[in-house]
Amino acid sequence: MSEIQSCFQRYEKKYLLTQEQYRAVLAGMLPYMEPDYYPHYSISSIYYDTEHYDLIRASLEKPVYKEKLRLRSYGVPDSRDAVFVELKKKFDGVVYKRRITMRMQDAAAYLQGLRKGDGSQISHEIDYFLQLYRPDPKVFIAYDREAYAAADGSELRITFDTALRVRSNDLDLRCGDHGVPLLRPGACLMEVKIPGTAPMWLARLLSDNGVFPTSFSKYGTYYKQFVLGGRSAVIQKEVILSA
Repeated sequence: MSEIQSCFQRYEKKYLLTQEQYRAVLAGMLPYMEPDYYPHYSISSIYYDTEHYDLIRASLEKPVYKEKLRLRSYGVPDSRDAVFVELKKKFDGVVYKRRITMRMQDAAAYLQGLRKGDGSQISHEIDYFLQLYRPDPKVFIAYDREAYAAADGSELRITFDTALRVRSNDLDLRCGDHGVPLLRPGACLMEVKIPGTAPMWLARLLSDNGVFPTSFSKYGTYYKQFVLGGRSAVIQKEVILSA
């Protein structure tokens, strides 16, 4: 995170861990990994979809190609802070992420069709996505991240996400990072990000601790639990009337 990247191409593997597994994996990987440039931070995203959730419904069918659009910030931004408009695609197991950086107020206007992008190739790709799907903001998802990078300088990264939370109201990143829990208490989502094959030490460490990959999707889990499952992701605000 020391340098803003606009394009990513890599494999991403996800694992749901218990607290016991998290502690074991963390201890086992420390000889090979070190804290990232920014080791602890929170991530907030708003996911965009069609009126009938066509994008996430198609994604859950596990097609060879799928794509999604989100607005992302690190921490809670104000109107002038930088945020990312991201187009994330997955083809044949490889994740491609392309994003442009804008001020929060400009990104909000851009996604509402009230202003143009930055004129870059990536902006043109996002423009096409917006014209094709006419998406609206559907859900806010936030979590706290612990990030590690390979000590040998390779591109391997491992992250641990906790306190996953969602809301379907206040769909503006400037409204804070509050939400209702998405996972059971104590659950941790580990992501392994790497251009190619994982190192042998990591494969052995995960196997020894009974950690296996999952097709977990944050937005997909929200859709299944709160849209299909009928749970409420609306944060009820308490109104206090003074005498």
